[in-house]
Amino acid sequence: MTTITALEDTSWDLDDLVYGDGAAGVDRLLDDALRRAEALEQNRGKLHELDGAALEALMRELAELSDLIGRAGSYAHLRFAADTTDETRGALVQKVNERSTEVQTKLLFFDLEWAALDDQTAERLLAHEGLGFCRHYLRSQRRYRDHLLSEPEEKILAEKNVTGGAAWERLFEEHSSAIRVPHGGDELPLEAALSQLQHPDRDHRRSIAESVTEGLKPGLRTRAFIFNTLLQDKATNDRLRRYPHWLASRNLSNEATDESVAALVEAVTSSYGIARRWYDLKARLLGIDKLADYDRMAPVTGDDEEVPWEEATTIVLDGYRSFSPELADLCSQFFDGRWIDAPMRPGKRTGAFCSYTVPSHHPYVMLNYTSRRRDVLTLAHELGHGVHAALARPQGIFHHSTPLTLAETASVFGETVVFGRLLEMADTPASRLSLLAENVEGAIATVFRQIAMNRFEDRVHTARRTEGELAVERLNELWEQAQESMFGDSVEVTPGYRTWWSYIPHFIGAPGYVYAYAYGQLLALSVYKRYEEQGPSFVPRYLDMLSAGGSLPPEELGALVDCDLSDPAFWSGGLAIIEGQLAKAEEAARADGRIS
Repeated sequence: MTTITALEDTSWDLDDLVYGDGAAGVDRLLDDALRRAEALEQNRGKLHELDGAALEALMRELAELSDLIGRAGSYAHLRFAADTTDETRGALVQKVNERSTEVQTKLLFFDLEWAALDDQTAERLLAHEGLGFCRHYLRSQRRYRDHLLSEPEEKILAEKNVTGGAAWERLFEEHSSAIRVPHGGDELPLEAALSQLQHPDRDHRRSIAESVTEGLKPGLRTRAFIFNTLLQDKATNDRLRRYPHWLASRNLSNEATDESVAALVEAVTSSYGIARRWYDLKARLLGIDKLADYDRMAPVTGDDEEVPWEEATTIVLDGYRSFSPELADLCSQFFDGRWIDAPMRPGKRTGAFCSYTVPSHHPYVMLNYTSRRRDVLTLAHELGHGVHAALARPQGIFHHSTPLTLAETASVFGETVVFGRLLEMADTPASRLSLLAENVEGAIATVFRQIAMNRFEDRVHTARRTEGELAVERLNELWEQAQESMFGDSVEVTPGYRTWWSYIPHFIGAPGYVYAYAYGQLLALSVYKRYEEQGPSFVPRYLDMLSAGGSLPPEELGALVDCDLSDPAFWSGGLAIIEGQLAKAEEAARADGRIS
């Protein structure tokens, strides 16, 4: 039985990551990693001489070394996420980055020598039975051989990144976490202010949006300079590594072809009409002629129910249990083991995430819980990541994580299961309409909005490489163009909204990341459709897919649950599901007497 902790007491216990030794434990972990790396350097220049057994021994040592670095890094970064204003926490992150880079540069020879092996030798080694824990990883690493530099060059890039790209990313995170939104004589954290865009009163939403714009102004030029710097940093890296376009490296890491990603983007952008149809419906439900950007998250009914943390915990656990008791038991461990940090606090990183940490440990979830029903689904979403990480732990460090394109499968699936639970609990037509609207809105935000942001990134990276440093106004213009392409005539983009690109961390720390949300959402909807069709017999195969982690190529993981990821029509199928959900929302609106 899960013991439900009050929201204000729901915080991480990170000590086990460093065996209870705090910052001193970080140093000990990194000292051990450095010693092991120095010992492994004796293999430099000898990889082609190894047999399968010797390669297995080397890879097991690399796995243990990676665990040491992963524990130290997870501890430092999670503590920093909980309070980005604490200088000692920021300093610890920097120390970990610097010392981890020192370790990794000693091991660069392995990646380079492994990539340089001829295919026949590599396949002979990969046939060794004992390499199952890293076989797919090793095979995937060879895909980078055309983009690797010499060892001295790789070392320079790795060491300079600590005071280059990584430092700029940290600066952006500190700046964005410190944003305060002036409103009503008070100052709100950005996350709290953005959550008020769900307020039922339009004047309040307009006022909050204007306040957010004001809150973004003080550091806008600084964040634009950081963005410009990282855009050029990526352009330089792409040129040196011979990547043909700005998204190529991300596609390679996602194990996705350029063609498949282009097909996804084309399928979504050509279906922007679904998003516009929803925004037109929403305007009718709100009784206004046309939405403004600050109306997009407005509730469509007066059913603005608050959900206390204790109730949210029960709803989410019951939802997971209705699908799989095993998954519910895993979710319970997050609450009982203090693996969740839920309350909003000054200085805490915005948004929500799940950190996988390392397979020898357990994952953690971070939220900024504001007691909205949407937050219940966010909790379910991040716990989906959490159970995916927990189930994949036996795969080991090389196969623990999936490519980003599959990383959202369990999270969206779990969110969909809990949504069904919330819908069952809705006892009025207005409540059902509100939930259905939130569900459609979530799908549109995850698929269409993320692809619109991908189109903004495409414009920005292209412009930075052809025009030079981009002024704030030019960034605003590119953001507005990408947003208006999705909205069409259904939403008015207000002048203030043109600067709202400037707080989104994915553009800074993970260029090209965002299309994976759309990929994952459409995949998860298709997977959930299989569950609806097949019932309980589907559950074991779904758990098998999660437990496989990243041990198989994406296409083979999809095949475990009857999804053909190589079929271009796959995207159309997921989009049809969203359109079907929209039709249900329209039907619910008619049943509630809101539209004719």
